[in-house]
Amino acid sequence: MPHPAANPAHSVCVFCGSRTGNRPAYLRAAHETGAILAQHGWQLVYGAGDVGLMGEVARAAQEAGGRTFGVIPEHLFSREVGKRDLSTFVVTQTMHERKKVMFMNCDAIVVLPGGAGSLDEFFEVLTWRQIGLHEKPIFLVNVEGYWDPLLTVIERIIAEGFAAPSLRDFTIAVPDAAALQKALEETFA
Repeated sequence: MPHPAANPAHSVCVFCGSRTGNRPAYLRAAHETGAILAQHGWQLVYGAGDVGLMGEVARAAQEAGGRTFGVIPEHLFSREVGKRDLSTFVVTQTMHERKKVMFMNCDAIVVLPGGAGSLDEFFEVLTWRQIGLHEKPIFLVNVEGYWDPLLTVIERIIAEGFAAPSLRDFTIAVPDAAALQKALEETFA
């Protein structure tokens, strides 16, 4: 049942792995994130895959009665097993289009553990924020310290003079799905 005070217009884009990773905590965080979004009436926007953490976050959102908006490029449809039973299912021509459609249909961005694709998505929205194209919050769900090296790289970029200290302010690291829930509630209050 959606949260009674939830704004049905809120959508959260989740970037995450098309694999489950090696730690059970990653899968658990994906499941909890999907359930939290649904319980608050927030729409999940994600890469439309039915594999890895992507599939887990979507299934959890669906099981909890949530709305799901998936975007997948044609060339990944078979590899990521396009999940057709979503509330909204969009097929794009390119990866760039996929990211653009996902970004345009959300109010906040969440990055769960993932690989190169998740990093690509993260750095694109971070760069857009850095150059003033948006003010959407970007949350890194730092499950068991997964994103610690990335946070260190951001600090190094600042220390070496390749970005202003404000770069660190564009990303909010939270340790788990429970902390993410609290941060999103504050964001959407």
